Amino acid sequence: MDIILSFAIILLSGVLAAKLLHKVKFPAVTAYLLLGILLGPEALNLISGKIIDISGLISNIVLSIIAFGLGQNFSRENFRRIGKSVLWISILEASSAWIAVTLALFLLLKKPLYLSLLFGAIASATAPAATVMVIREFKAKGTFTSTLLGIVAIDDAWCLIIFAISLVVAKSLATASRENLFLLKMFLYPIINIGVAFLLGASLAWIISFFFRYIKTRENLLIYTLGFIFLNASIAMHLHLSILLTNMFMGMFLANINKESFRFFDILKTVDPLLYLCFFILSGANLELTLLGEIGVMGSTYFLFRLIGKLTGASLGAYISKAAVAVRKYIGFGLVPQAGVALGVALIAKVEFPSFGGIIFTTVTATTIVYEVIGPFCTKFALMKAGEVRE
Repeated sequence: MDIILSFAIILLSGVLAAKLLHKVKFPAVTAYLLLGILLGPEALNLISGKIIDISGLISNIVLSIIAFGLGQNFSRENFRRIGKSVLWISILEASSAWIAVTLALFLLLKKPLYLSLLFGAIASATAPAATVMVIREFKAKGTFTSTLLGIVAIDDAWCLIIFAISLVVAKSLATASRENLFLLKMFLYPIINIGVAFLLGASLAWIISFFFRYIKTRENLLIYTLGFIFLNASIAMHLHLSILLTNMFMGMFLANINKESFRFFDILKTVDPLLYLCFFILSGANLELTLLGEIGVMGSTYFLFRLIGKLTGASLGAYISKAAVAVRKYIGFGLVPQAGVALGVALIAKVEFPSFGGIIFTTVTATTIVYEVIGPFCTKFALMKAGEVRE
């Protein structure tokens, strides 16, 4: 009864909160996070502890679906369409944020390398929802807008790759520092992990495509697609692989070998709203308010150096690819928001590293709320400076 009542509260209050905060231009993600904090055990305690305990499971389900969808961005047609400037900018802004935050925490704050790597990997993510919302609101159109949309579409895919590598390296650093052949294991294990995930995703994509001919209705297509996503995730967990990479690789291969692959990705949009609402509210409920006092300097460092990494990396990528002047100057400001994938991988870090994962998740959640508040204003600023806003 408590569990069913908790889900009723989550769904109904989530819809209400999104409607109310939308009136004051708050992104829905921010509304869900704040509501989760209010409903969670640290405040009103209206969500059953049993649901909080399975937040990791819900996170894995949602992230598996997100990762599968991101694989669509790696189709040959998409790469031909988005051009080299989007590739250069997206790769450099994501990797620069990763490097900047990692080095800042490791060198300036003297944090362990494994902790610094995880924070850096999470910093590489960008939330496309807030950026797209601002673009639609102001009817922005032009080269700058097209470039920005291309970057946010593919950015989270780079985050998944970076996080998967950082996670296995962090595990080696945290647990195997005293073992023989430590360096060999630290560098060889990520390569093997990614390689096996690649083969698993490719194999299941071929099976999905082969039996697709027998799927006739939209209802069966939804069941069929979700079934393979969950199968992929379960095999990956059994083999200690990244569920993010295996599902992203499956989506990538499917997008390149099946001419009707768009149907698999489009059908998932029918369940996205429900899953995302539950995911973000539970992310807020997982926030440990007692740890907020400990994240002052670390949270500020993470916040500042992620911005520095995003701005400098994006400008460098635009310069190398010889993008337009407006893109070189302002494209980084459109990449400030951070939410979905960042929270998801932070929750994975919390589950994988119980001893220090709580401080990672709390820091990322707290800064995400700030990013989601100031992010839309930064995006509007960039679009206005580029001269593509039509108010």
